[in-house]
Formats: sequence, structure tokens, C-alpha cells
Amino acid sequence: MPSKRKLDLPPAEIYKSAKLASNGSRHAHVEENDDLEAGPAPPPEDDDGDYGPSAPPDDDDGDDEEGRFFGGGITETEKEVLDFMDSNQQSSVIDAAPETIDASWLKKTALSFEKKISRNAELRAKFESEPSKFIDSEADLDSAIKSLSILSDHPDLYPTFAKLGSAASLVSLLAHENTDVAIGAVEILSELTDQDVSASESDWSSLVNSCLEADLLGLLVSNFSRLNETNDSDREGVYHALSLLENLCSSPPTCDKIGADNSLIQYLLTRISLPEPQISQNKQYSAEILAILVSSSFLNRKQLISLNAIDTLLQQIAPYRKRDPDKTSSAFEPEFVRNSFECLSSLVASPDGKTAFVEAEGVELCLIMLKSGGAKIIKPSSLRLLDHACSFSPEIAAKIVTEGGLKTLFTMFMKNKTAIGSTTEHLVGVFSSMLRFLPGESAERIRTLAKFVEKEYEKLGKLVLLRREYAARLEVIDRSVAEERQGLDKEEREEREDEFFSRRLDAGLFCLQSIDVVLAWLVAEDDGARRKIKELLGDRDEDFGVLKGTIEEQIEGVDEQTEEGRETKEMLSTLARFLV
Repeated sequence: MPSKRKLDLPPAEIYKSAKLASNGSRHAHVEENDDLEAGPAPPPEDDDGDYGPSAPPDDDDGDDEEGRFFGGGITETEKEVLDFMDSNQQSSVIDAAPETIDASWLKKTALSFEKKISRNAELRAKFESEPSKFIDSEADLDSAIKSLSILSDHPDLYPTFAKLGSAASLVSLLAHENTDVAIGAVEILSELTDQDVSASESDWSSLVNSCLEADLLGLLVSNFSRLNETNDSDREGVYHALSLLENLCSSPPTCDKIGADNSLIQYLLTRISLPEPQISQNKQYSAEILAILVSSSFLNRKQLISLNAIDTLLQQIAPYRKRDPDKTSSAFEPEFVRNSFECLSSLVASPDGKTAFVEAEGVELCLIMLKSGGAKIIKPSSLRLLDHACSFSPEIAAKIVTEGGLKTLFTMFMKNKTAIGSTTEHLVGVFSSMLRFLPGESAERIRTLAKFVEKEYEKLGKLVLLRREYAARLEVIDRSVAEERQGLDKEEREEREDEFFSRRLDAGLFCLQSIDVVLAWLVAEDDGARRKIKELLGDRDEDFGVLKGTIEEQIEGVDEQTEEGRETKEMLSTLARFLV
């Protein structure tokens, strides 16, 4: 998960989060051109200790003829009295012991919070047409909401906060008639559930579950519908609501609840589709929330596919088919495009997603992007998407051929100067899927095989060269892992197996396996390719045994509990028999 983003605002609008000071008071303010802070505070060391209304400059003519009044409208004697009282007040603040934040404090705070909610509701109902008579209670309520910020430093109090009903009361304020109050409640909820809060899983869950039971998701949707992002305050409110959703997604069960909420998902899809002269932060954030949701579970992917998310997302990336996103136009544009591709790559993993991808002409769009798109973001992202879509899909494999994709893919393969990297890995992944899923003797399969053997088998030469580079990288890691295993007992080795495997994957194990599968298919299907591959391997005193060894390792790792796994094992076992 990326580090927590900050709300992007002009300097004059940056909200400065309030925290409890050492004396127990809490000061919230908006940072402007000066650094004013509400409430009494000890004077800085270099100050002369003079507080209260400032005296006019020496040349000021603000006093009357008798010199009775200063610029603040008080006599000199009154000013001295106020200075004395202010000095004593500051001394008492400095000497006061910090308030203990514990369950007893929370109960008093919760009771005060509930009273302020009730008082504001009572006055609003009584003086509905006279705002001046309830505005003070609204300000008190706003201060009470912000005072709950201190709980983020004491997450062990979350269960008590929930048990007292205060979490539900805080959530209920999302329905407040004053959107500023609702936004304040959302912001505090976002702060309390933030990933930077050092809350235990049980404490965090107690707070979140209480909020969900109070219809948090439904109230968030209601606020999305009433907030107008042309207004700065409302735009910030949407941002904080999205931040809260991101926090909630850190829990898989909660993430699934969010994904199951049709209204919420529909809002996110509508929000990313909203035309804007420049990609805004909230549009980008909405795409990121969708990416988190679809990467977390199959159920969320199924839900989004049913809501036509694939077509919606393809429409968002279509304007970039011949260019990269421009970060000089909007700082959020590149990330928005990446998140849209990330969503699509997750959605096309399922059979329903692949079908929707074909129907929405996703294959054609990817091929256009591979041919004409920007090299930094669009080409790599569309290639990755096509690789994910092509896996276990005979229809998409055939579509690549019929739409003229072979020339584009093989041209990229031969021109790619970076042997080791994601471009090579995804190209090899597409080749492997096509050789596996294109029907035998079909025109599409014959055309694909012809591409590998044309121009005196030049593609085979590059494949074998890539194999050597990946094998050399992996050999270094394998030697290191073998040495480390020698100093471990059986239990320690078992504990570190996942770590060892992860290091091998980082070194390129998966790409090496994919290359060897492609070479094995060519050995099995074309006599000329078989002779050429044997010759190329012989240059380093190698034979088909190196390919067979890799494939047999893949067979050992196949999960035979699924139909997909059983089919994969059968395919690999058949290929291994040709490598003799």
C-alpha cells in the first residue's frame, strides 16, 4: 500500500490537523499567512511577555486629547490589569498537570459530546428558521467533534468509545443538515481509522464494526450525492470520505462489504467517468479505491464486472491510446491512468471479465496502444493488461491474431533492448498463452508458429539468449539459498521456504519457466525449430535436459485441487515427454 497521501490544496487553504496540547487543550486553526493559534499559550523565549491588545506605535494619533484610550479602546490602567490577569492565567496553564486520557476521561468526553449533539438538535428543531439562535450550539458541536481527534493517540480506548455508543453517534452526524458538521465527522473518522494509528486489530475492528452497524457506508453515499465539488469545502469533504474508504479497505472482510454496496461502487464508477478539464485529486483517488477493491477479492471483481466496470474503465484510458498522460497538465493524471489499468488487469483475470473485455473491444484498444501509445506508461500498461487477459483465454489469444497483433508483439520483442524486465516477461507470457490455448491446426496457431520460425529462426535465438540471462541470475540466488540452508535445521528451513521462493521469483524464475514452456512447445510442434533450439543450446554444452528440469519443477508446484491446476499439469507433462 502506498504511503498516505495528503490533500492537495492551495497554500492558503491547507488544513492543519489539531492535536491535544500538553495541558489538555486542543487548538484547531487554518494555517494562513500568519501563525495564529487559538487559546492561551506560554510565551516564546524571545518574547517580551506583553499580551492582550497591542499599543499603537509612537506616532499613532489614536488616543484622545487626554490620552485615556489606546487603539484597543481601553484605558492604560485597565490594560495593566488585563496584562496582570493574562500573565497569571498563562502561569497557571504552564503549571497545570496534563489531563490523563483514560476510560474515565472518555466517559466524561462522550457524555459532553452526546449533550452537544442533543442540544444542537433541540435548538435546530425549535428555531429552524432562525439560524442565529442555534449557530453557537453548532460551533460547540463542531469543537466537540474535533476534540475526538486525541483518540487516535489512544486506540486502546476504541472499544470503550464504541461501547458507549459514541462511535455510532459520530457516524449519525454524517446526516447532519449542516454539511460542514458532516464533513468534520468524516474527517475525524478518517483520522481514527488511519493506517498510521498504532491500533491493534481487535481495537480497530471494534470501532469500525460499530461504525458499519450505524450505516456508515449508506451515509457516505448520501454525502457523496449532496456534496458539490465546485465548492472547496465540499471537495475536501469528498476527499476525506475517500480517505476513510481507503482505511476501511485495509481489512479484507470490510473491503468485501464495501465491494458489495452497489450504490457506493456505482458512485466510484460515476466519479471516475466525470469529465474534467484536468484530472483532479478526487477522480484519481476514486480510481485508486476501485483498484484496491478489485485486487482484494474475487467477489469484488465479480461485482464490478456486473456493473459494466470494464467498459467504463476502457473509456477512461481510451484517450491515451496514442500518448502518455501529461503530468504537467495534472499531477494526478499519470496515477489515474495507472490505477485504471490496474483495475482492468485484475478484472480480466476471471472468465466473465475476459468476456466483457472482448465485448468492449479491449483487445483492439490494447493493440493500438502497443503500436502507437506512449513508451513510459501506456505501452507497458497495455502489454501487462493483454498478458493478464490472454491467460486461459482461447478467444483472446485468437483475437490477438485476427486483429493483426502478431506483427506488433514480435516487433516489440525483437526491438526490446532491455533483456531483463517486465516488457520481456509480459511478451513471453502472451506467447506462452497463445501457444497453449490456440486450437491445434487452426489458422491462428499456424500463423503464430510461422512468426517464430521466420527469418532463419531469429526469434528462437533471442529466446535462448534470454533464457541464459535469466538462468544465470537465478543460479546466483540458488547458490546463496543453498549455502543458507546448510546452516539451518529442518524447522528453520521450513519457516524460510517462502522467503527463499520469493527471492527466486525476484531473480526471474517465473519468466525463465515461461521461456522454457515456449521453447518446449516449439520443440514439440516444429522439426526445424527442434533442430535449431538443440543447436543453440549446444553452444553452451546444454541440451533439452535444462528445459525439462525447469518444466518438471513447475509440475511439482502445480495445485492439483483445481481443474485449472490439473489441466496445467497434464500440459506440462506432455511437453516434458518431447524433451528427450
